[in-house]
Amino acid sequence: MVKYRLGFAVALLVFVLDQLMKWVVTDRLGINRIGDQLVLLPIFNFTYTENNGISLGLLNATNPVGRWMLVALTTAIAVAVAVWIGREKNRLDQIALGMVLGGALGNILDRVRFGYVIDFADLHFGDFRPFLVFNVGDAAISIGVVILLLRAFLARKDHREGQEPRETIEHA
Repeated sequence: MVKYRLGFAVALLVFVLDQLMKWVVTDRLGINRIGDQLVLLPIFNFTYTENNGISLGLLNATNPVGRWMLVALTTAIAVAVAVWIGREKNRLDQIALGMVLGGALGNILDRVRFGYVIDFADLHFGDFRPFLVFNVGDAAISIGVVILLLRAFLARKDHREGQEPRETIEHA
């Protein structure tokens, strides 16, 4: 288990950063009601929102049954990711999986505590918003999934070309 600590350490770091930033924004900065906003840069605001669903508003759970079903589903996914971390030998994949796990755990905790996930990061270019309002956990999940997909794509491409799959960051 010692050699797989990296993924779990990343998960813990993401979880702590996610919860810390939510606390700073909602408590210290007082941005804690729907519509509250703090303009930080011309392209970035802290805008408080409550997400009752998952990514892109899918599986919107506005009642208690839906809420707890969503908690159960995301917890099952988090357990599967934790098992994967424990079996993964590639360090970059461990890091990516740790990002996914930490972000998922932060969002699960919000949903258990509040019934929704607190989102606040609002990246925009004028009226164009390439993303919905998100949080640190959401960003970590997205980045982790992109890393995993790119690694899988590159490994598959190398395999088709008759090469050994790339192992850019191997286990120690």
